Amino acid sequence: QVHLVESGGGLVQAGGSLRLSCAASGRTIPFNTMGWFRQAPGEEREFLVSASWDGRNTYYADFVKGRFTISRDNGRNTVYLQMNTLSPEDTATYYCAASRLPGPNRVYMAEYDYWGQGTQVTVSS
Repeated sequence: QVHLVESGGGLVQAGGSLRLSCAASGRTIPFNTMGWFRQAPGEEREFLVSASWDGRNTYYADFVKGRFTISRDNGRNTVYLQMNTLSPEDTATYYCAASRLPGPNRVYMAEYDYWGQGTQVTVSS
């Protein structure tokens, strides 16, 4: 069984930063791609960024380029999402996901095999 656990969400003021973590445990070897998505209330879940399992190759949605950065700690099987210059529009539940498909450009939810429970990010104005 595979478990993905996000952490690091919280309340931050506009212009601030947060770093989200996604810890993977269990059978992680089959994974080739990790991704981050988010879902605001009443909205569909949207793709943010994905990376190859070794973290060397990344793919970003246009609207987060320059503000969000994905990285990986191989020793800890943990993927991070550094988010800078946050605005109230970034308020959402953030999810990490793992895919067996080769990456890094995996932008559709159906391409991912495992999902975390999500972590809430709230940006106040």
